[in-house]
Amino acid sequence: MAEVSSSLLEQLKSCIVCSWTYLWTLWFFLMLFLVYILRVPLKINDNLSTVSMFLNTLTPKFYVALTGTSSLISGLILIFEWWYFRKYGTSFIEQVSVSHLRPLLGGVDNTAPSNSTSNNGDTDSNRQSVSECKVWRNPLNLFRGAEYNRYTWVTGREPLTYYDMNLSAQDHQTFFTCETDHLRPADAIMQKAWRERNPQARISAAHEALELNEIFYHWRPLLQPLQAKRRTQNGINFTMCATAYILLAEEEATTIVEAERLFKQALKAGEVCYRRSQQLQHHGAQYEAQHRRDTNVLVYIKRRLAMCSRKLGRTREAVKMMRDLMKEFPLLSMFNIHENLLEALLELQAYADVQAVLAKYDDISLPKSATICYTAALLKARAVSDKFSPEAASRRGLSTAEMNAVEAIHRAVEFNPHVPKYLLEMKSLILPPEHILKRGDSEAIAYAFFHLQHWKRVEGALNLLHCTWEGTFRMIPYPLEKGHLFYPYPICTETADRELLPSFHEVSVYPKKELPFFILFTAGLCSFTAMLALLTHQFPELMGVFAKAFLSTLFAPLNFVMEKVESILPSSLWHQLTRI
Repeated sequence: MAEVSSSLLEQLKSCIVCSWTYLWTLWFFLMLFLVYILRVPLKINDNLSTVSMFLNTLTPKFYVALTGTSSLISGLILIFEWWYFRKYGTSFIEQVSVSHLRPLLGGVDNTAPSNSTSNNGDTDSNRQSVSECKVWRNPLNLFRGAEYNRYTWVTGREPLTYYDMNLSAQDHQTFFTCETDHLRPADAIMQKAWRERNPQARISAAHEALELNEIFYHWRPLLQPLQAKRRTQNGINFTMCATAYILLAEEEATTIVEAERLFKQALKAGEVCYRRSQQLQHHGAQYEAQHRRDTNVLVYIKRRLAMCSRKLGRTREAVKMMRDLMKEFPLLSMFNIHENLLEALLELQAYADVQAVLAKYDDISLPKSATICYTAALLKARAVSDKFSPEAASRRGLSTAEMNAVEAIHRAVEFNPHVPKYLLEMKSLILPPEHILKRGDSEAIAYAFFHLQHWKRVEGALNLLHCTWEGTFRMIPYPLEKGHLFYPYPICTETADRELLPSFHEVSVYPKKELPFFILFTAGLCSFTAMLALLTHQFPELMGVFAKAFLSTLFAPLNFVMEKVESILPSSLWHQLTRI
């Protein structure tokens, strides 16, 4: 019985909602009917004749001013709408209409789930959207002092956004600090340094931490008994501060050679701290947290040292360091060291080793990246690109190897459709950010910045990419609704990329958004009113005749309907109604 009553209540609510949608139309016609009936007591005809006499006395200058003002206002609205669309990707008027006016008119959200099954489906899609729009640390990020700052000195532009640097500060606090840092003076200083926004304040704090270490080692014979006593009491350790060297290597060093020297000093300190915390990690939760922090520090230092070797031309040494690091710490996949290894192996043209790395990481259960997808496409294109000709392929058809290469390119383009424009140099490259959004423009920039040279080295690879990459979009005509080999393309990439990339870069948007209706409407209104102002100024008499003819034509159907209504209804009825 309760279920029947609840269902009847739901049906009643739905009927009320549906009727409210059309109620305003009935109210509008009712008001028109009342105005028509009461036109005599309200003296509507007299008022209209007065208004028409007033309009006839106006000079053409008034109409020029009126149309010119209308054109100016609509032009300002057009400029604001265009700016809002370029910044936020939507129309301001449309957004206000949907969010504020639609609920007042009784509109309902058609996308709301109607049962538990749809609820579960929406939850899964929301989770997928969140995972797709997660911002990742760029595994090939540059050095701030030696590369990003040098770009700023030369061009006067800031290559990093505040949002990007804020994410890096959060990463540093996560990787390089722990709960027991306040027990060690140097680490306590560095814990505050990672939170500093001013680069000079961070560098000064790092020097201060190193000076504390130098004081300790200078007075080491006198402090050793105190160190042993306090270690047994509350876990204080006077150790070398590896994170201070990391900060100086990242932000103060102006060359890669200087950064490498500082990272080697950080490595010595980091290995000492790692071995010490490794022995004590099972003594309590604080020791385990300290060992986790020391592990992150050591992995970061070795990875950056390998990148220094790669940048200084010692590529084989860099490959060996990366392989050793991946063997020593196989579970730390957060740093994505395999992407650094892939780039270094491509530089050595060790394509068999590249294929072996891809066989391990290009797995359906592992997260994909542009590096993995486009490197796989490059290897398959390498087998056929030197002899590929679009004319010959159109005559005889694609061979099996060519078909595999084209499918690999389509797969890569579906994952990140922004990359081909950078590889084909249809868009200019900028310095990659410190964080990237997978499948976004930021990831495309980071990939093309380091891998464009590898595509150029393979003869015909860019030609094959140029001939085949646009065919991907015919396979996925509605990328936001349904994908082919991957999940539907996330709709949040444009907003996140605008936060990650500098303002002087034109963010690549996929799929291209059509101009909203209100931008087109305001553009037409502005043009139309401006044309009316110009014509009224040049030909005032002719425009007056045209306006009168237009208004008479416009009101002709209404006058015809009124005459028919008056002829049908009895005059006595009209007389009684008008007396009311």
